[in-house]
Amino acid sequence: MENKEYTTRQEQLARFAKAIGHPARVAILEFLAGQSCCFFGDIHEVLPISKATVSQHLKELKDAGLIQGEIETPKVKYCINRENWKVASMLFSDFFGQCMYKKGNCCE
Repeated sequence: MENKEYTTRQEQLARFAKAIGHPARVAILEFLAGQSCCFFGDIHEVLPISKATVSQHLKELKDAGLIQGEIETPKVKYCINRENWKVASMLFSDFFGQCMYKKGNCCE
């Protein structure tokens, strides 16, 4: 049997999709994206999510590279990772735009 592997682009897109695959993570990303600078504070205080739940979701987002955080006692600084945010935006745009670039209407 032939060994088939996913492309780097497919793996990266899937990693980003998994990271934003929960409404709490979408809420966290929307909150951070709406900040004019990095957020110093406890996100659980501004979103309707418990502290433990926020920690789990922040870890997922950070592991996917969509956010970055640094501990600056007693608070943690969270920011959107702008470089990876652009990569994710481009990957999703290309992925969802595939049908539009083909001749005819492939979606019907």
